[in-house]
Amino acid sequence: MERFDTIFALRQYLQTTRQAGRRIGLVPTMGALHDGHLSLIEAARQGDRLPHPASGPAELTHDPVAKNQVSHDLVVCSIFVNPTQFNNPEDLARYPRTLDDDCRLLEAAGCDVVFAPSVDEMYLEQPTLRLQFGELETSMEGAFRPGHFNGVGIVVAKLFHMVQPDVAYFGQKDLQQVAVVRRLIRDLSFPISLIRCDTVREADGLAMSSRNRLLSPDERQQATTLFKALSLARELMSEGHSTVQAKAAVTNLFVNRPEFRLEYVDVVNADTLRPVAEQQAPGQTAICLAAQLGQVRLIDNLVF
Repeated sequence: MERFDTIFALRQYLQTTRQAGRRIGLVPTMGALHDGHLSLIEAARQGDRLPHPASGPAELTHDPVAKNQVSHDLVVCSIFVNPTQFNNPEDLARYPRTLDDDCRLLEAAGCDVVFAPSVDEMYLEQPTLRLQFGELETSMEGAFRPGHFNGVGIVVAKLFHMVQPDVAYFGQKDLQQVAVVRRLIRDLSFPISLIRCDTVREADGLAMSSRNRLLSPDERQQATTLFKALSLARELMSEGHSTVQAKAAVTNLFVNRPEFRLEYVDVVNADTLRPVAEQQAPGQTAICLAAQLGQVRLIDNLVF
């Protein structure tokens, strides 16, 4: 596995791969890797029946049992804790950084290239560019983290230019981020296919997240409430209850758990993230929530 920390060295190495017409898969991360990230590496290694780049960009969902899979010639994982997407300096300082451990995990998972630049390497100066994503940056995460998706959009666009991947892999747990990247690809005409991979969960249902490392043992047990709340909403809606009733049930669940501060719970279209009044076609309804538990902010969603 190759490891680079400068843009120039990365580009020089990848140039030969692109000139040979080989495919490149990119998994952008902020490090502190877990099995959820490694599932993205595995998806990139498999290549899940993706079109050749000449066919143009596509949007697909990872199918772990897909037939006739075509492996990528090169899987690139970026590790960069991006300061421009953090609203709270304390949150940025607390974010776990485990680069050496991450590299060992990536090498064992079959990753080919790790790109781990410094802040100064990624940003010669504070960016003044402003990316606007319309409704996507004013609802849910956008409402509670103003400017967050501008930072996400800038760093992802920079990575796309540096790596020039054929395919990029993102996890469903950050569903709103997936929608932002989808809009970025479409509006800026990046010749990149986007794959959204399923959320990977612990045995008790908690969505894997780098922030879980920051939970105390008691908070770790309490954190399973998020998945229980989402499951309750899904069950109610499958029984014919309205989205209003499902959201009210989730809200009431958190009322009885004062250790949490529920920020939002929304039932939306899984692609547009616009609120919906009733369950959509299979795979098109998502219930999303965010809650503060102690010093840790947790998000999760279910698409059903």
